[in-house]
Amino acid sequence: MNKKLTNASRRNFIRLSGSTLAASTMGFNVIANPYPKHQFSAETLKVGIIGCGGRGTGAALQAVRGDKNIVLTAMADVFEDKLEIAYNSLMEEAPDKIKVPANQKFLGFDAYKKVIESDVDIIISGTPPNFRPAHLEAAINAGKHVFFEKPVAVDAAGIRKVIEVAKKAKEKKLGFMSGFCWRYDFPKRETFQRVLDGEIGDVLSIYNTYNTGAGGWREIKPSWGKFKKELRNWVYYTWMSGDHIVEQAVHSLDLMSWAKGDVLPIKASGTGGRQSRIEPEFGNIFDHFAITYEYPDGSRGFHHSRQQKGTSGAYGIELLGTKGRCDINVWNRHEIKGKQSWSWEKTHTEKDKNNMYQTEHDELMASIRKGDPINDGIRSAHSTMLAIWGRMVAYTGKDLTWDEALNSQEMLTPHIDEYNWDLDWKIKEVARPGVTPFT
Repeated sequence: MNKKLTNASRRNFIRLSGSTLAASTMGFNVIANPYPKHQFSAETLKVGIIGCGGRGTGAALQAVRGDKNIVLTAMADVFEDKLEIAYNSLMEEAPDKIKVPANQKFLGFDAYKKVIESDVDIIISGTPPNFRPAHLEAAINAGKHVFFEKPVAVDAAGIRKVIEVAKKAKEKKLGFMSGFCWRYDFPKRETFQRVLDGEIGDVLSIYNTYNTGAGGWREIKPSWGKFKKELRNWVYYTWMSGDHIVEQAVHSLDLMSWAKGDVLPIKASGTGGRQSRIEPEFGNIFDHFAITYEYPDGSRGFHHSRQQKGTSGAYGIELLGTKGRCDINVWNRHEIKGKQSWSWEKTHTEKDKNNMYQTEHDELMASIRKGDPINDGIRSAHSTMLAIWGRMVAYTGKDLTWDEALNSQEMLTPHIDEYNWDLDWKIKEVARPGVTPFT
């Protein structure tokens, strides 16, 4: 059989076939619309990227390498230079996988719609997190599989939306995978499985860190308007990044949650502030946080994160249990000390390590082919909410329960349709514990 498929029937075929083998044995040949320059077989998966920064570009590369028959066909960003840099980088790395014609490079705040409306099967969301809930909703409503970077939102309203979208994705049998990459790291998978299997007994306390330097600054042009300058350095504005506990240190809080079997805490308290990074160009975020989370069984999780120039770094998690302890430096140490001590580094070699970023996409694509796509949307929303919750208690100085935090009426971002280069979104003053109210 050598007949052409319509775009709709091709997508349905991919979703319903269950595997690459099933598709290839049907004998379908190629389709050309709407890309006359390129021919794609019926089982080809097409990817579109929304947000062409470093992580988004990296995710796109890993996505097209995640399956032998997958290509990138559409790209979107608000900055033309970022889109072109991403395109050129991807062409250098995987020229046979990048099939993006000029009319499939979209610019502007509505560019995400054009990618979603194009003939793609999978969306890569690499935008700043303030855009993510609305973009995820649009993608799932359109029937697309989605890989989205962490964090999933910057406020509780966004978290609630993502939870709803995750449920809808499950109903539609669509892939919905987050970028909590450590969940796909082989050393951590084995280590946390041992913890969850009880090798250190009941986990009583968890200390996790994400302490780094001050962070970088992205180039801006004097001719740009206020919002364009802010968006270029979005990490320094709470309404776009959620603060660094949400944008960066959320990885450590996800590890904390993993250690407790993703059971949620019931109460949080803590502090934070802005001591060394106080210049106006650093927006309104804090430069350190210290949060305590209380779990239903009485155990505690202690989080510390810092972005301060000239300070010592730390990125890991230490678990104390009734029968031993577990110490993890995320880069090079995974060990259990107890009745039967164990170390990943002592029982494995370098060749046993994996590229966790690539494993994410390998497993996502395989699950889509199988017809049982991965959906970790609710879990990723909960991990992000742990970070938002921590910011809330630090900003306000108030102890808050999970329910209070999740049902917060604070909305940090404008509606998705309000974005334009003339946007003059009012930036809140730097929070002051005991003065800044909880809403």
